[in-house]
Amino acid sequence: MNRLLVASVATLGALASLPAAAQFQKPEDAIKYRQSVYTVMANHFGRVVAMAQGKVPFDAKVAADNAAIVADLAKLPFTAFGEGTDKGLPQRAKPEVWKESAKFRAAADKMIGEVAKLDAAAKGGSLDAIKAAAGAVGQSCKACHDDFRAEKPL
Repeated sequence: MNRLLVASVATLGALASLPAAAQFQKPEDAIKYRQSVYTVMANHFGRVVAMAQGKVPFDAKVAADNAAIVADLAKLPFTAFGEGTDKGLPQRAKPEVWKESAKFRAAADKMIGEVAKLDAAAKGGSLDAIKAAAGAVGQSCKACHDDFRAEKPL
């Protein structure tokens, strides 16, 4: 039993140490993954924004739950922009994602930081704080989209 446990832990450790890009068998898998993450993230962020804009009634728990989901998801898509994932399926990622990778990573880090602030604001339950934080998240998303996202699939 102990040998099985040790072997299992060793196997999991080895798998966890693989590069993130190795998680995807084909470039298409990475493209589908990041598109899916962005879709779900946008859905949950949209729920918070709808409350911040007064389009739906404010519910502090719902806002906090959705902001927490966005915060978790915000960290995920960037492993799926590896080498070779600029081709394979229609996508809106511009070639600049790979040509200006440091700038892209800085934009990603900015968004992740703003989302963390939104998560903290939502946990605090203040609609005014959520409004301010949601606006900053929206600005960080727009800045990245302006530089790195095409209007139509490429």
